[in-house]
Amino acid sequence: MTTTLITGANKGLGFETARRLIAAGHTVYAGCRDAERGRRAAELLGARPLLLDVTDDASVAAAAKAVEADGGLDVLVNNAGIEGAVAGAADSTAGTLRPLFETNVFGVVRVTHAFLPLLRRSAAPVVVNVSSALGSTTLVGTPGTPAYHYPGMAYPASKAALNMVTVQYAKAFPGLRINAVEPGFTATDLNGQRGTQTVEEGAEIIVRMAQIGPDGPTGGYFDAAGPLPW
Repeated sequence: MTTTLITGANKGLGFETARRLIAAGHTVYAGCRDAERGRRAAELLGARPLLLDVTDDASVAAAAKAVEADGGLDVLVNNAGIEGAVAGAADSTAGTLRPLFETNVFGVVRVTHAFLPLLRRSAAPVVVNVSSALGSTTLVGTPGTPAYHYPGMAYPASKAALNMVTVQYAKAFPGLRINAVEPGFTATDLNGQRGTQTVEEGAEIIVRMAQIGPDGPTGGYFDAAGPLPW
């Protein structure tokens, strides 16, 4: 039995990923920072609710202890993320970047660090970091790509940092399969439901990479079509 934790699992891509992995036979912890929303989502999914605020050290530590007490962890999907207000370079400050880095980067590091001891005990440990094509400096810097036209600074910067975190973790822990994925422009609350894909389409690459075996890729960056340029 594969045991999986998904952060931000009460809605959107996290919820759909949980639904698909449960259907595939995983036991899923639905991480959510709001206890009641997490309970309702877990009930709908048939998942285990887990109170988990990725921006709070005590919350993450308590969640790790709870999962350890229940038997351990095989797969971690770092899905929780925020976009915030879209401010261009001229209007961006340290203050506008800080909240996004707190969730999208520091939150991933906080959760991954806390659960690494459990993952390292697994026979087939996997970490999936939900990134974005906006984290690709190649795509954002190439005229004519959709990413090139995104005006904001904070979100792309946070996802580029997340990509580097992914690579460094993968190098440090070669026994784990650790990858970043780009779900595509998916209609979720993060973008005000403006996305052009359904959550079913967006979750495809997350679900796929959550199920790779010990011979699968690590330290990579993928969308549904294959590897992406950094």
